[in-house]
Amino acid sequence: MNELIPINYEGEQPTVSARELYTGLEITDRFSRWFERMSAYGFSEGNDFTSVKSSTLVNNGAEREITDYRVSIDMAKQICMIQRSEKGRQYRQYFLDLEKAWNTPEQIFARALKMADQTIAKLKDSVRALSTEISVKNQIIGELKPKADYYDEILKNPGLVTITQISKDYGMSAKEMNSLLHDLGIQYKQSGQWLLYSTYHNMGYTHSETVNITRSDGRPDVKMNTKWTQKGRIFLYNTLKEKEILPVIEMLEETA
Repeated sequence: MNELIPINYEGEQPTVSARELYTGLEITDRFSRWFERMSAYGFSEGNDFTSVKSSTLVNNGAEREITDYRVSIDMAKQICMIQRSEKGRQYRQYFLDLEKAWNTPEQIFARALKMADQTIAKLKDSVRALSTEISVKNQIIGELKPKADYYDEILKNPGLVTITQISKDYGMSAKEMNSLLHDLGIQYKQSGQWLLYSTYHNMGYTHSETVNITRSDGRPDVKMNTKWTQKGRIFLYNTLKEKEILPVIEMLEETA
């Protein structure tokens, strides 16, 4: 079948350009007025035709944007019949033959294969996007796992803890940890007790505990000890991690 007019197969149904049909039918009326008159024969935009933009060359060689329409084959066939001309008869027969070819079992099967290929391509894109998302989530989980592990260790001990217990988590002595926290501006020593600076003292990080002691000369006395709450312990963890000081449990996982 010789091609009278280019057919667009990009959509679910084939379409033709209204302007190319207008030219092929050798219409003498202005295009916009002709198409307005044709579309008034019970056709609706969105169902029978859609507006598109195209371009044309003007006399000075410049491009000018013009309005065109993608017309369904059924609408094009009826427009041809309305013309009552030899060209209209030729084009209408062309569209009838096209419809027959479009609806042959071979063409239906070919369209089904094309749709299947498009579906597979979309699924592949979805799988790639999902794989990327999973990879990102796995990396985040991997980055957070050491923190979660140490948090688990903290949550296993809901009571107060001494600085000695905390320092052991970092492979330090209590003296080293106290000095480190002092250097970081977290605490200072007064009357033998480590106290938090004002920035932190009302955050619920520590609790002062009275301990009964016996002096070297046998006299009974009391001493104030600072113990850390679990909230304070997590605060220390986050603060030290910013300084790249990690608990032993995390260092072991990083070297594993």
